[in-house]
Amino acid sequence: MNRPLTPANKTIERKTWTLPDALLIFAVLSLIVAIIKTASQFSGAYNPNIVIETSINVLPDYTAQTLLRLGIAYLLSLGFTIIYAYVAYKYSLAAVILIPLLDILQSIPVLSFLPGVVLALITLFPGQRIGVELAAIVLIFTGMVWNMTFSFYQSLIGIPRELREAAKVYHLNAWQRFWNLELPSGAIGLVWNSVMSVAGGWFFLIAIESFTLGDKQFKLPGLGSFLAKASEEGDLQAILWGLVVLIGVIVIIDFLVWQPLIAWVEKFKVETVESQNVPRSIVLDFIRRSPTLRILTSRLQSLRESFDTNLAKTFAPPLTFAETETRPPFLQWLKWLFASGFALIILWGTWEALMLLRLLGWADWQKVFTGAIFTSLRVLTALVLSLLWTVPVGVAIGRNPRLAQLLQPLVQIAASVPATALFPILLLFLTQIGGGLQIGSVALMMLGTMWYLLFNVIAGAQAIPSELFEAAEVYKLSLIQRWRTLILPGIFPYLITGIITAVGGAWNSSIVSEYVQFQGKTITTPGLGETISLATETGNFSLLLAATIVMSSLVVLTNRAVWRPLYRLAVEKYQILI
Repeated sequence: MNRPLTPANKTIERKTWTLPDALLIFAVLSLIVAIIKTASQFSGAYNPNIVIETSINVLPDYTAQTLLRLGIAYLLSLGFTIIYAYVAYKYSLAAVILIPLLDILQSIPVLSFLPGVVLALITLFPGQRIGVELAAIVLIFTGMVWNMTFSFYQSLIGIPRELREAAKVYHLNAWQRFWNLELPSGAIGLVWNSVMSVAGGWFFLIAIESFTLGDKQFKLPGLGSFLAKASEEGDLQAILWGLVVLIGVIVIIDFLVWQPLIAWVEKFKVETVESQNVPRSIVLDFIRRSPTLRILTSRLQSLRESFDTNLAKTFAPPLTFAETETRPPFLQWLKWLFASGFALIILWGTWEALMLLRLLGWADWQKVFTGAIFTSLRVLTALVLSLLWTVPVGVAIGRNPRLAQLLQPLVQIAASVPATALFPILLLFLTQIGGGLQIGSVALMMLGTMWYLLFNVIAGAQAIPSELFEAAEVYKLSLIQRWRTLILPGIFPYLITGIITAVGGAWNSSIVSEYVQFQGKTITTPGLGETISLATETGNFSLLLAATIVMSSLVVLTNRAVWRPLYRLAVEKYQILI
């Protein structure tokens, strides 16, 4: 039976169309049309002889195609992050495999994924553009996803014990616990690392939209290929126009997407005293004034509550790890099959790798190990130099919302601009003062390192409860005391997460910082990145595999011996309790 409208609920049902309503609907429809129009270009036959133009007239179309690739790759990264990190957090057996595997995956450079991904997808879609498009999206995904996954996993295992106990007391089922506790706990770090991930996608855009594999060239129309073509030709005017469009797009995305999200996730901060200074967003305030959105939100809230209630009746609270050992034999067999299948994949991959590596001579191995030493020194230098400025600046931005609103867009712009597009100008400058690529490679590597640190420090500083700073003021702690007893312990888990992903990012950046094409010339400096880039371009898969294995081994060993113990210390000693 329909419920009659009363004066109380008439105010809910009745609304007047407003400017926010009209603009919101217009924006959604325009976005849908733009996506459909751009996506239609991804089909059809692939033209291997496509000519990338550097005319200003092609920039709108190229930019739209690049944005669609980035958007799809980000959505894939977000879904992967939530599922992967949650499974590793929830099941200790899975974590034993998934977390070390994540270490290995994030240590593999984008170009090392390139041959397998491209060859597999163009074989699956022979002669079709969709195969190359999917390959580009997957490669952008590999440049985005790892720091998001590490951040979300760190947030999950760092949930205060009191909140977990409260979830048990209220008998929350698995969905209710995830939606009301676990996902909100990682919201702040997830948003800030999403900003960094999209910046990482922009960073490797040039290498992904225009690359050479053996004797074949693969090019896709896009902003990255536009900048690559302009850089290769030394066309500074085209580079300038490409950067202007790129910066404009980043500013618009920051204003319409990231600033509203940063302001919205502030409500998930764990604190008992309301913060006086919170991030604000004009767009978020504008949307919240829409009656249509308020009614839609109210209806969705009712549906979610009904869904939660039905789940609570259907499913019991999740079992503890000790209880999982008493599960039926079927589940034990399922575990055994999972472990056996994983072992078979490793054995098969090891055999194929050995067949490739046996083709290498001593000179090839000498080149790989010598390059590993040079690149290791550059990575260490880039990390130390990045830490010196990212920690104080990140804390300042994270603790001052007004400063964050001013500097965060500028930081995102700087993080998102592909350094390879700026490299021609940097090389011209270094040629005048001396040093060339020896210094330039470290500078370019820093651009692939410091942003991971900065965004994680910002997220860590923002997550520290405001009442702790008020207590520091009450007890009149000096600046040094605040850093030693509050700020550094508070950001420490986020800082270690940032270092882990930053080190992987620095190694990954070596593929574009040690091997540069400029004005028709190839400029190199010895290192693993140079070896990987050269092996990819010449189709030397044996040398590519050897260099990738050495690079991944160095990253994983460093993580296991240095950063992971610090990571455990961060979780055990520096967890914020309430």
